[in-house]
Amino acid sequence: MGSKSQLSTGVAIQLRRVAPAIGLFFVAPLVAEFLLGNMTIKMLGMLAILAPVYGGAALLIRESVRRAGRGWASILVLSLAYGILEEAFLTETLFNPNYMGLNLHLLEPAFIAALGIGGWYTVFVLTLHTVWSISVSIALIEALVPDRATSPWIGRLGLGLIATIFTLAAVSMASFSIRQDYHHFAASRTQFFWSAIALLVLTVSAFRLPLRLNSTARGGVPPPWIPGLMALVASSAFLLVPMAWGWLAVGVYLLLDAVVAAAILFWAARKGWDERHKVALAGGATMAYAWHAFIQIPALGTADVFGRIGNLVFAVLAVILIAAGAKRTANFAARQLN
Repeated sequence: MGSKSQLSTGVAIQLRRVAPAIGLFFVAPLVAEFLLGNMTIKMLGMLAILAPVYGGAALLIRESVRRAGRGWASILVLSLAYGILEEAFLTETLFNPNYMGLNLHLLEPAFIAALGIGGWYTVFVLTLHTVWSISVSIALIEALVPDRATSPWIGRLGLGLIATIFTLAAVSMASFSIRQDYHHFAASRTQFFWSAIALLVLTVSAFRLPLRLNSTARGGVPPPWIPGLMALVASSAFLLVPMAWGWLAVGVYLLLDAVVAAAILFWAARKGWDERHKVALAGGATMAYAWHAFIQIPALGTADVFGRIGNLVFAVLAVILIAAGAKRTANFAARQLN
């Protein structure tokens, strides 16, 4: 009996240890596609395909950065690299003028003929991946375990397993995209070459950036709700900019990115900036996705009553996740002061 009890206790401890990693594995695709409203709840079975890609990428990025002792700047840079990997190599949507015959005309606004890309779509989709698909998902799960927010969640064997799963899933996604594209589109060697160079530069740069920023500068920081509101407003504005604006839309996107980044850098350098502010930022961005899903036209599925009920379900789950993270980070901050 004793050995069985010890075994059960050991299994429970191991499960608790890897629980954040499991959570991130599934939260990343749920945020990236379902909370966004790009897929309806009827397509929930797609998690079997999406989790190894989105969740695998989020875990690999998060674990690599935390093992290297680096912080959010590195996570953001690697998240951008992931966006290029998916959109340039796995789906080729950065270059395909009519992806899968959907007639979305994504490349037409602010088209750059010399590069064969759409300026609007490139900035738009890479921001989605950098902010929401990877970074927001990591922040939400780290908020649930604030005492382990900067430490690895899985061992080397687990990391190798995730890398293998992600690689297989990425290859499968690329193969699927090639098979399903009605026009048999293929990006040029030049486009692949420069995309690979961008990937390499970003990956190397991520591990050359300064280590985690120490909040030592004088001056106070705002209460968490202020950066949270900023993230909600900026993210909502980003999602509402019409693609028809073309280059004006690109300018607005870059301005929003710059303003938010500058505000975060300003506050993060000051004492008092902690996990509460980070989960507030992630929460604000998450809720922008949640409300916008109700006016989003799904890429897969239909915006019928059942689909809108699904939007509500995902929004409620997002609120619960944010509230749990906010509560845990607040309790952790209080313990740190005592």
